Amino acid sequence: MAKIAKRIITASKNIDSLKLYTVDEALPILKNNATSKFDETIDIAINLGVDPKHADQMVRGMVTLPSGTGKTIRVAVFAKGTKADEASKAGADLVGDDDLMEAIKSGEINFDRCIATPDMMAKLAAAVGKILGPRGLMPNPKLGTVTMDIAKAVKDAKGGQVEFKVEKNGIVQAGIGKASFDEQKLRANVIAFVSAINQARPNGAKGIYIQKISMSSTMAPGLVLDVTDVLANLTRSAA
Repeated sequence: MAKIAKRIITASKNIDSLKLYTVDEALPILKNNATSKFDETIDIAINLGVDPKHADQMVRGMVTLPSGTGKTIRVAVFAKGTKADEASKAGADLVGDDDLMEAIKSGEINFDRCIATPDMMAKLAAAVGKILGPRGLMPNPKLGTVTMDIAKAVKDAKGGQVEFKVEKNGIVQAGIGKASFDEQKLRANVIAFVSAINQARPNGAKGIYIQKISMSSTMAPGLVLDVTDVLANLTRSAA
């Protein structure tokens, strides 16, 4: 049997597995339990009342977290001419055309987000679509990653934009900040993320949509939030 680290045992004592926590109760516990030598990510997982096998129950989108993610996002842009120049000035890490596609074919995928102008998509799909698609890196107009406003797309990606997509078991997961963030910043990110999921409710979803919300840090046990409290926070934020 694997030995349970003392740190995990100590962290578990701070969490009541039968309790549903409000956002304000949960955040200080999550921060205090993140005792690793590195800056742990605060993760959120939301169980949804959907079946992603049905197209009308798919949940996918983008949300910009107001406090950022705390991660360095590497952005690649497929563009030519002035649009390539715009991408470089906006801070894109990689900008190219055929040269960048060849690099991807050879296994060099040194980026976390891929953006393209519409005129590049046919060539991009044919050349590296089968490589980028399975990795979730293929640009998508519905997510704002196929656009003529390259500068905005790059700045959004660098500034805290998070992509979400429901998994086959009906769960959406994402990192919504770092343990070093103060509670107000984490709280703002939690509300923004859950709000985006709530607004992305598909037409085919029936019954209770947001069924469970859990949060944890990278190396510590998680806790369960009170969904009613979280949804009430969404209402107050919108008011």
